[in-house]
Amino acid sequence: MRRNQAVLVTTLLLAACGGGTGAQISGTGKAATIRSVGHPPPRPAAQIQTAPGLESVIGADAQQLSRLFGPPRLDIREEDARKLQWSGSACILDVFLYPPAQGGRQTATYVDARRGDGRDVDRAACIAALKKP
Repeated sequence: MRRNQAVLVTTLLLAACGGGTGAQISGTGKAATIRSVGHPPPRPAAQIQTAPGLESVIGADAQQLSRLFGPPRLDIREEDARKLQWSGSACILDVFLYPPAQGGRQTATYVDARRGDGRDVDRAACIAALKKP
């Protein structure tokens, strides 16, 4: 019993050093779980990729991209980021969307393109090849 109390006291002391976001401790028996309950620090503004031929994609939201290419093959969400992927015989296109720094709807800020074997492909050529007629 004393060992469990010592673990809990040590855990509380370590959690107090966490920098103000707060922690929630739960658990019984020998193990305690510490889970952050505060807000994560603000994310820096996403860097927006610029290159000729990307104008129809960069700045577009998910609905606009779906109108341009059709439904995505993959739609991966992680925290406030989103990755949409389209593929065709010419290439695989990954489009990364982030919300603006001031908040709001996620928009495309970065594009990557490759062949099925992983070799890079010109991004603008891939976009042109995958656009719906």
